[in-house]
Parts: sequence; structure tokens; C-alpha cells
Amino acid sequence: MVKLNKIYTRTGDAGTTGLVDGSRRSKADARMIAIGEVDEANSAIGVAATLAEEGIRAALMRVQNDLFDLGADLATPGDDFAPSAMVLRVVAAQVIRLETEIDAMNAGLAPLTSFILPGGSAAAAALHLARAIVRRAERAAVAVDEPLNPEALRYLNRLSDWLFVASRAVNQNGAGDVLWVPGGLR
Repeated sequence: MVKLNKIYTRTGDAGTTGLVDGSRRSKADARMIAIGEVDEANSAIGVAATLAEEGIRAALMRVQNDLFDLGADLATPGDDFAPSAMVLRVVAAQVIRLETEIDAMNAGLAPLTSFILPGGSAAAAALHLARAIVRRAERAAVAVDEPLNPEALRYLNRLSDWLFVASRAVNQNGAGDVLWVPGGLR
């Protein structure tokens, strides 16, 4: 269990931060940027959760916990991605859960006949914003030039799909989607 008695440590005042293995990295290091993007995605999902109804809110809170796991995974350098009592790693079961939930949400949606614009309800708009931030987090993780857990990368990729389908689900099962009209407003 994590216990934080003191919020500031002063250890990052010189522009570095610590990883799980005790090593220090520049806060501008690609790994640290990816961790920060995941943190931002988690915050955006938190905003979306405040706007969503109970069922989707509970699912979003599970995702937020997964993103803390993912942040810990990214903060653990090395090329052994097996989880252990001391090493937290994203596992295939977390990706599979997202896929199962995507399929369940998507089953009640009409097929898309157009691209949709991010919007509709406030909850859907917040989910679309979170999706875009997750896509940025995925790009940042892919840019890390050292080994990363493949399941962490799969999780980020699947999460953006999950957020897209969730945005449609909260938009009156797609009835509230705002359709793109190509060139229609010229």
C-alpha cells in the first residue's frame, strides 16, 4: 500500500524524477513524457466520469485504476514484463476486459454511416476529449526508444476504441451523435 506523509520531496527540483528501479531521468525524457500523457488521460477520464451515468462511471473508474497500473508499468524500466509481487505490469486480461466491454457497448449501437464529430452530450464530449488524449499518450509511449511492455501498448490502443464506443453509448446509444457532413457547410 502506498503511504504519502509528505507531498513535496524536493528531489525533482533539478528537473529529474525517479523511476521504480531507483534510477533518475530528466523530466523531458521520452519515458517520462509518456507517463505524463497517461496521467493527463487519467485526469480527463476523471472529468468524463463526473458527467456520466452510474454504469459508465463505474467502468471509467476501473479504467482509471488500470491507468495507474499502466503508469507504474511505464515507470519500471527493463525488458522483463512479467508481473510479480514487487513489479506491477499491465496484463492481457486488462486488454481483454476492454475488448469485452467494447463488444457489449457496441452491440446496442446502430452501425455508423458517417464519421462523427466529438460532441453531443457533455459526457460524450468529455469522453471524446479523453480519447484524443489517450491517442496522444499512445503516440508518446510508442516514441520511447527502449523496451516497453507490449500489453501496455495494446491497452492504450484498445482504450481509445473503448472511449469512442463509450461516447456513442452515452450519446443516447448513438442517436445523439453529431454526424460529419463532408463539405456540407461551405
